[in-house]
Amino acid sequence: MSAVFASVGFAPLLPLWLLAILGLAALALCGWSLLNRSKGAIFRLAALVVVLLWLAGPQRYHEQRRTLPQTALLVVDQSPSMALGQRAAIARQAADALAHAKVPGLNIRTVTVRGNGHEGTRLFDALEQAAADIPAAQFAGAMMITDGEIADVPSALPDRLHPTQENGRHTTLPLHVLLTASGEEKDRKLSILEAPPYAIAGQTAKLRVQVDDMGPGTHPGTPADLTVRINGEAPRQIQVLSGTPQDITVPVTQPGPLLVSLSVSALEGEASELNNQTVAHITGIRDRLKVLLISGTPNQGERVWRRLLKADPSVDLIHFTILRPPEKDDGTPLSDLALIAFPVRELFQEKINQFDLIILDGFENRHILPHSYLENIASFVRRGGGLLLTAGPEFIGPGSLQDTPVGDVLPAHVPPDQSNMLISRFRPTLTDTGRRHPVTASLPGAPKTATEADALNSSSTIPGMWGPWYRALRPDSTHGEVLMSGPQNSPLLVLDRVEQGRIALLLSDQIWLWSRGEDGGGPQAELLRRISHWLMKEPELEEEQLSANIAANTLEVSRRSIGTPAATSITLTAPSGQEQTVALHTTDQEGTQVAHIPVTESGIWRVSDGTHTTYAAPEQDNTRELADLRTTATRVADMVKMAGGGIFWLGDAPSTAHIPTPRMATSGALSGTDWLAFAQRNAHVVTGRTPIPLLPAPLAMLLALALLFAAWWREGQAG
Repeated sequence: MSAVFASVGFAPLLPLWLLAILGLAALALCGWSLLNRSKGAIFRLAALVVVLLWLAGPQRYHEQRRTLPQTALLVVDQSPSMALGQRAAIARQAADALAHAKVPGLNIRTVTVRGNGHEGTRLFDALEQAAADIPAAQFAGAMMITDGEIADVPSALPDRLHPTQENGRHTTLPLHVLLTASGEEKDRKLSILEAPPYAIAGQTAKLRVQVDDMGPGTHPGTPADLTVRINGEAPRQIQVLSGTPQDITVPVTQPGPLLVSLSVSALEGEASELNNQTVAHITGIRDRLKVLLISGTPNQGERVWRRLLKADPSVDLIHFTILRPPEKDDGTPLSDLALIAFPVRELFQEKINQFDLIILDGFENRHILPHSYLENIASFVRRGGGLLLTAGPEFIGPGSLQDTPVGDVLPAHVPPDQSNMLISRFRPTLTDTGRRHPVTASLPGAPKTATEADALNSSSTIPGMWGPWYRALRPDSTHGEVLMSGPQNSPLLVLDRVEQGRIALLLSDQIWLWSRGEDGGGPQAELLRRISHWLMKEPELEEEQLSANIAANTLEVSRRSIGTPAATSITLTAPSGQEQTVALHTTDQEGTQVAHIPVTESGIWRVSDGTHTTYAAPEQDNTRELADLRTTATRVADMVKMAGGGIFWLGDAPSTAHIPTPRMATSGALSGTDWLAFAQRNAHVVTGRTPIPLLPAPLAMLLALALLFAAWWREGQAG
């Protein structure tokens, strides 16, 4: 009704004020006639109304309209799951056929969606964004070409497909879904429910996994074989039931990365075996490290050691300071000499093998430890323990450890002569070996050469460079690896391996100056941390290392050596067992060689240089995209039904693809066996308006004359 009134208007032949006066005069005349009981007054009033209405110029406007074409969206899924089998080819063929279909009054706009995998395929977000650029009156609906694995299916119709009122009737814009298969598919999925990122070396780690079967004909409780392989070792099989969580125990034999490869037997007729396997990454770590720190007479470096070791939550520190030698007798009661007695027997006889590292900081024996206990320290090192000594003047005194059984495992010897105590200002520098060794390589601010260090030995502070020390020992012999040098190019930091154990000797007791910021200070905490962890055999600080990592489908192999690398190639074993030899290439980083190999198989890759072996596997892919690899209509069926569209199965191959034909429909169903339709919404734009008089002059004259004649006749009857 409102549309009818909107098309009617007036074009007065007289000014409105004059029409108003004439209307009032007609009413006054009619009223006077009625008071005088004139029988023809009503007909005269009607004649005047007709004349006034004609003078008002009533007219109807006829609109010239141009029909607008409607636009339908074609949303094409190109997410990672569409790369399986023939799905991508089927989707391309169907999209090309629909995009080039000739449908009068309908434009088809194509939208491509490439999901990132982590958030799943979000086709409805893409539909909403693309439909926002289309006028509401011209939007006809949407088509989706997909495998049905859509992550953002809403619970209610999207706003652009929501029912609207048009010309008094209820309409819904259709959504048609075209699926890249011939019917519902099946899939088996292996998931890791729980996996610890770290586990204590020497203990076991527990993983919880679950196998799920999805699709027609599947049900919980189906038996399946689970294969477990640790770091490429011999596999073991476990029988599991689908739909039931399963706990798996994995031994953690040593610190470092541990790769647990899991795979489950295939489900007959499943869409893909891509999600039938996965890899858990676990890092083996030591239990709380036990460190015994024995300090000589109180010194400036004592606090440095305590602060460093107490700051590490993984370290249990036992610290004793020798306040005075036992032979000193000044009459002080024994109860006043210490809070607790020095438990020599307990530490160096009964529990010495429970420690991971012993630190002797400025320790001067002087009969503090019996000969047998010093032999226990040497045996502790040979059996696999770590020993760190910081040496000062006491090292060349009468109580020097060089003259005890500990001296047999020390990596350097300093003659007991005061001339070997060098007292001068110097800046520590790295040796050629030190620049390649992981303990000292890339320490911030290190002088590159001894010549450069000597040139820097001035009184000024040099930002970014190591600060000076003022005292060091000069050995006459060393064995092992000299990483740092001091004054006159003498060895300053020496590392060595003794049978199964390790030892480090710092031939200066002034590293504490770095912690005080002397002339800029130095990386004291980082250096001591690295030395301690090397002594405790942390894998990342090994001199000879072979490491491998997989990222972006590329296997990166790195071979690091502190000497001349013996290996120029590595042997690569794929998860399938196929071997190949790959050449190593040198890099700008001294002592490092690398190789980059494309990864073509999923699982654990084995890398060997003949001496060292390592393993690599891609990170666990927990993307929503790979959680279900079926082609299925279950996710979108309710949405398609609410929108009044149809679901079409395109087939299993492009050559047999069944592509429905698009068309426009004025009423009835919007989908059939081999066709899909969009309702005609009659969208248009008005190009012009033509006025048509509702009361033409001849008609108004005839009506007025007829009414006047009726009035005359009625009055004649009265006479």
